[in-house]
Formats: sequence, structure tokens, C-alpha cells
Amino acid sequence: MDVQTVSQVYQQLNKSNLHLLSDVYHQEVVFEDAAHRLEGWHALERYFDALYTNVKRCDFDVIEHQQSGDNGFITWQMALEHPKLSKGAVIKVNGVSHLKFYQGRVIYHRDYFDLGEMLYEHLPVLGSVIKTIKQRLGQ
Repeated sequence: MDVQTVSQVYQQLNKSNLHLLSDVYHQEVVFEDAAHRLEGWHALERYFDALYTNVKRCDFDVIEHQQSGDNGFITWQMALEHPKLSKGAVIKVNGVSHLKFYQGRVIYHRDYFDLGEMLYEHLPVLGSVIKTIKQRLGQ
């Protein structure tokens, strides 16, 4: 398993083939992002099941990937379509994943992305508040 293989799996991932992830992740995986810290494959599996159940679309476009030994990075753009965010419109979020491999599988996965860009800016009341703050900071 390497970064390129993980990239390929994520680019084809959808609601009907989440089982592909079981070949990617180690049983003792630690997964972190801006909103979660999950430990173990079963917790991560439940997370992906819930994520893909609630979204209309969640696609990843891999921009670049690099690996050195058992460490790798993937830069990506996610296209997310969720009925409760941005009135169901597609939201694009840029991010980076840091991966560590052990025994041929991902043992550590940390996603770095702007949670505001993905979530907060697309909620009805909170979104307008965040946009106002960003405008004021830009002046």
C-alpha cells in the first residue's frame, strides 16, 4: 500500500463501494480532521457509513501526492453536496491528508482543511456572520 493507491481508492469512493476502505486502513488506525478524532477501523468505518448516508455526493479530486518511506501527503479538492448545506449546492473544499503506513496499511490519517469553508460558511445564520467577519478582516 502506498499514497498513490490510497489516492486512487478515494477518487473512486462512493456510497456503494465503501468496502474498499477496509483494504486501506489498519485495524488500529487513528483518523483526525478538524472535527473528529477516531481510533480503530470500526470507528472509522461507522464514520464513513454515516458521512456517505447523509450526503448526495462526496467526490475527491487528487491534485498531488508525495511519499517518503512510511509517510505521505495527498493534496485534494473535495466536492461535497449535502441537502442541509448551502441549499444543496456543491461545496468545494481544498485539503491535505497526512498518512503514515504500518504493515502495508494506513495506521494514521490526518486531514487538514478549513472547517469554515466546508461547513460554517454554508449554515443559514452562521454563514452570514462568518462572511461579514471575513470581509472586515480583508479591509
